[in-house]
Amino acid sequence: MTRNLSYLLGIIITILIGTYFYFTCCSDCRLATTDNEQAHEEIIPVTEPQPTSFPFSVKDGEYAFEVNDNFNFDLSSKSILMPISENVSNGVQSLKSYLLENTNKVIEITGLYRNDEDNPSAFPNLGLARANSVKNYLVSNGIPSAQTNTFGKLMDELLPMNNKLLGPITYLISAGNENTADDLKVLHDEIVASPLVLYFETGEAAIYLTAEQRQKVANISTYLDKVSGAACNVVGHTDNTGNRATNIGLGQERADFVKAYLVRNGIIADKINATSHGPDSPIATNATEEGRSKNRRTVVTLN
Repeated sequence: MTRNLSYLLGIIITILIGTYFYFTCCSDCRLATTDNEQAHEEIIPVTEPQPTSFPFSVKDGEYAFEVNDNFNFDLSSKSILMPISENVSNGVQSLKSYLLENTNKVIEITGLYRNDEDNPSAFPNLGLARANSVKNYLVSNGIPSAQTNTFGKLMDELLPMNNKLLGPITYLISAGNENTADDLKVLHDEIVASPLVLYFETGEAAIYLTAEQRQKVANISTYLDKVSGAACNVVGHTDNTGNRATNIGLGQERADFVKAYLVRNGIIADKINATSHGPDSPIATNATEEGRSKNRRTVVTLN
């Protein structure tokens, strides 16, 4: 009995000693391991999202030119940031040579924009306005406007760098449209049948376009690009209040104002004729204020 009791006590003491060492030693080991794991997690660097950047890249069969650079823009701006890099200038000259040797080809320029950007341009969206700015730069460097097409595309995943968008422009060389002549005839007739009409209140010095009016500006710009010798006419009209000479001058001021607005939005000044009819071409009676307000207008159409 004594031997059994001694044996039992030995077992109990062994268990107690083992438990003591487990909690005093092994627990410290577990805590140290946990601390090391936490420390390892804390030193993992957080990767910041990189700004979006598109290259100046044009390819067509065996022809290819690509540089990791492009036209850049401020957020909510249609104006190209200057100066243009030498890499991009070289790309423009390379593209020019290719298009002049392949007159059946066109360069499709797509401007990208974010939905949260303001659109200060006269175009339906800021992407199309950016594409038009790039098109004008290409044309100023010898690329025929008839060999350019412009588009706008919404891309909310564009990430800026210091409020600048890096290369929100993409390019695609394609074959010319065989139906261009017919398409342009349809576009011409559409613009003439429904010209851009702007109304002004006395002393007003700003232009605010509806979505429909913005599309008309885009259509006029496209037609002028594609048709050699084409021009648009900006005609200022007034009501018959006051003398005719004064109204002729007022109509001219409004026509010049609209012309300057169109030029700021990328339509070449030489393709815009600004004139005044003053009170000579009313579309409503001048006997009422409602009629006079309709006569105080500026009309933009094609020649």
